[in-house]
Amino acid sequence: MGMNVQGTKSSPQVWYPQTAAEAWRLKKSYGTESVYISGGTLLRTQWESGVAAMPKHLIDLSAIRGLGEIRIGEAGLVIGGQVSLEACRTHPIIQRHFPMFTEALRLTAAPSIRRLGTIGGNIASNIGDSLPALLGYNAHVVWYNGMEDLQITLSEWLKIAGMLHTERLLLQIQLPFQVDKTLDGHEVEHLLAVNSKTKRFSAYHKVGRREAFTPSVVTVSVSGSLSEKMEVNEIRIALGGGQMIAQRLEELEQELLGEVVDAQLLRHVYNRIMQLYKPREDLFASASYRKTTAAHLITAELWKAAHQ
Repeated sequence: MGMNVQGTKSSPQVWYPQTAAEAWRLKKSYGTESVYISGGTLLRTQWESGVAAMPKHLIDLSAIRGLGEIRIGEAGLVIGGQVSLEACRTHPIIQRHFPMFTEALRLTAAPSIRRLGTIGGNIASNIGDSLPALLGYNAHVVWYNGMEDLQITLSEWLKIAGMLHTERLLLQIQLPFQVDKTLDGHEVEHLLAVNSKTKRFSAYHKVGRREAFTPSVVTVSVSGSLSEKMEVNEIRIALGGGQMIAQRLEELEQELLGEVVDAQLLRHVYNRIMQLYKPREDLFASASYRKTTAAHLITAELWKAAHQ
């Protein structure tokens, strides 16, 4: 069993497992009296504000080997769950290939918090500001279920988040590159020729109560490609903000494929977002304000993609 630091009556006992299996066994052993912890920045705010009680056992994931690196894998860029938000934000490959993710991290917390907070913790919270950007890139997550590593889309991970009463042990995030590295030369050449006739677009927005270092009211991402005739070839629309679990509007995405971006379509997009987006209301903003803001942001980005 990994090293542990004994707690006092006012502080929890901290465990430092060396493997995912060891961390899992600790969580099963201590159950609701324990919590996985990475940078701990979000959990600390919850404890200090009284939103959540500090557990008796903290299972620190920082010592698990292989979770603190960014590397190129067979399926794309692999980011370990223990990589800090700041390391992700400043990584040259992420800046070049995944600019919405970079922008989301730039708008997340203060630099001192980003150096402590991890991408795994941001995702495992289910409400992190990075999530709409990652959904826009069709990110996948790798997690440990007690017996083996499993991979699912981030969208599926978030869909079942509200159904589970146990914390899942997140290991990695995978971001697929635009061009499939496994294609042969002729296939890549054909794909690049097709892409040269399309207009790619992407945008991420965070709306808060002030310009910086503020909790999000609404977070949105929209990305995809348009044909020469301004028909939607591909699109992903993702929404989050506040305490809402981030989501893709997959139903709306399917409705838009093959359609020309014009005033009529933009009205449809606006109305469907008002129907499909179910944000939580809190002291900072009403559900109606969040819906209207998200609808305006997404329709504006679609208009810019078609007309600029």
